[in-house]
Amino acid sequence: MEETYLLNVEGVKKKILNGGRGELPKLQDGSKFTFHFQTLKDDFERTVIDDSREAGVPMEIIVGKMFKLEIWETLLSSMRIGEVAEFWCDTIHTGMYALVSRGMRRIAEGRDPLEGQKHRCGMGNMFDYHSTGYEDLDELQRTPQPLIFIMELFRVEDPSAYKRDTWAMSKEEKLAAVPVLHSEGNRLVLRREFAQAAAKYQEAVICLRNLQAKEKPWEDGWLKLESLVTPLVLNYCQCQLELGEYYEVLEHTTELLQKHNDNAKAYFKRAKAHAAVWNEREAREDFQRVAHLDPSMAAAVKKELKQLGERMRKKHVEDRKRYQGLFQSSQGL
Repeated sequence: MEETYLLNVEGVKKKILNGGRGELPKLQDGSKFTFHFQTLKDDFERTVIDDSREAGVPMEIIVGKMFKLEIWETLLSSMRIGEVAEFWCDTIHTGMYALVSRGMRRIAEGRDPLEGQKHRCGMGNMFDYHSTGYEDLDELQRTPQPLIFIMELFRVEDPSAYKRDTWAMSKEEKLAAVPVLHSEGNRLVLRREFAQAAAKYQEAVICLRNLQAKEKPWEDGWLKLESLVTPLVLNYCQCQLELGEYYEVLEHTTELLQKHNDNAKAYFKRAKAHAAVWNEREAREDFQRVAHLDPSMAAAVKKELKQLGERMRKKHVEDRKRYQGLFQSSQGL
């Protein structure tokens, strides 16, 4: 039998659809909720806006990490493991739902949920968006309204019971994680496991970039973090060279050189990527910059230029043969 009652929160009603088991979980900062949810409009049709089961992946939020839709933490805190409950939430609690839903949909589509956002509070970001990119969410953003959330709570984990995602770490945890990830990446490189190593370097960079976002660019705090980012990006690019992801290397080295135009190692890796995709002029220019910036790398540059010349000559010969073959074939028609 359905049980309806008010939570001790203004503008919220709760209806238990299926009772859970045990006592209410004991929560602390960093505890993780894992649950499925369905979001419906409070209209006659109970129009479905989102359903996490369609994406096939349960939702996760961390207690105390300022999830944009703060009321969800309150709702989940009232549930037992295995419980299914329906919550009616008034407009005072649902104003941020359009932005939250936009991020979740982008993740499900394999896109970056933060793409295009400025480093501002959530409400500030709301006014930056002319459109969420989804017609139904644009309507919610224009006219906030009560919503219904149906939630099924699977588990609640203590902070020590799971590997915490980068975004859920404190500043101290992120700083402590960076050298560990760097070391793990180096170990994987020695084993020639380049894809796994790249993932470690990338995770370390994300930790540092998150911290940099809270610093003023080019001031001491920002520069200290940047000095840690640079070698990690270079290591990541070396892995991508080994994996043949040359355009990935071009993108990241170019971005790095826009900030640090005297980094010989970045020019060297970009030159190798240019050479691999037959950008001869750009490769030669970058190799020459390397030799100018770091004379100790002159021998390596000389070797690379020799190999580049041989590859380009071979390519020109092959191209001539191919064109001659095409020309002869066209004459025979």
